[in-house]
Amino acid sequence: MKQKIAITLDRDLLSFIDRQANGNRSDYLNSLITQERRKILANEIVVALQEDSQDPEYLAEIAEWDRLAGDGIDA
Repeated sequence: MKQKIAITLDRDLLSFIDRQANGNRSDYLNSLITQERRKILANEIVVALQEDSQDPEYLAEIAEWDRLAGDGIDA
């Protein structure tokens, strides 16, 4: 669902947007913000995975799951 907002931009930024937007500022800005959000979320995932890889409790739990995952396969 889209929602209308009002923003204030520097004149040179608005000129840049108008040159890039192909007549649709909203779609252009939505696209830019979506790309930025994806980048931020990807970085947050990397940081979380790095933190997990340093957490002894998490690593022990993963090792336990790995051990159990194969339990009974050869039965």
